[in-house]
Amino acid sequence: MKFKSDSVNINFEYLNSFDRKKKSVIMVHGFTGSLENWREISTQLNNKFNYIGIDLIGHGKSDSPVVENKYTQQSVVMTIDDLINYLSIEQAILLGYSMGGRAALCYAVEHPNKLSGLILESSSAGIANAKSRKQRIKDDEELAKLIETEGMGKFVEVWMDKQIFNTQRRFSNEKLNILKKKKLLNTTTGLANSLRGFGTGKMSNISMLFNSIQCPVLLVTGSLDTKFTGLNKQLKQKLKKARHKIILNAGHNTHLEETKKFVKAVNEFLHKF
Repeated sequence: MKFKSDSVNINFEYLNSFDRKKKSVIMVHGFTGSLENWREISTQLNNKFNYIGIDLIGHGKSDSPVVENKYTQQSVVMTIDDLINYLSIEQAILLGYSMGGRAALCYAVEHPNKLSGLILESSSAGIANAKSRKQRIKDDEELAKLIETEGMGKFVEVWMDKQIFNTQRRFSNEKLNILKKKKLLNTTTGLANSLRGFGTGKMSNISMLFNSIQCPVLLVTGSLDTKFTGLNKQLKQKLKKARHKIILNAGHNTHLEETKKFVKAVNEFLHKF
């Protein structure tokens, strides 16, 4: 299904039967992903909720416009808000992974009254250090140029070979090929502009705005992802109603690497609603 946000066609899908009487969980994928990443997960979660997947701009079946300013932090937040308004949801629960978690957190500080819960998997609040942020912008621009000059095939190889995804090398060749094929469904324009518009370096550091978030928060990281586990230990100290679940034997993508443990953690959190 499609709706328009700032004249861009955005794709979303009900991942189970939608019931207006139930609370809704909106699931937001990471960079190079799509709502398809949540399809199997949604079938294992508490069926007392609606599960709705969204393809962020430049991903999945959503549009990939050439105009870079359609991909900014403000635009991504507006897209999530437009979906919530389009579906007439009074208060949603947002679940976001990596880039999707950053998007969900940005939304939470701007629209705290529209959320009843927040689930952040391997997420961050942006980069505080100006020098580090500048370097990240430079690194993301190099990746964007790689996508445009070498094409999706080369980029996906480079992306999947990054150290942060080392723990996925234990997967079978068949599973790795499936992951690769899913990433290749995205477009060069969409991914390059997503890096330029909403890469971690371009995201403003929002940790000073956490006082506005009053809803319960679940932080999820993998024990093998020491960087994001450390970042989320810091986030827990700043978010009033946050708990941090560390998934053993998982790296950055806990819902992919240790699905049962991820599902158990999320279901325990949802049980409170």
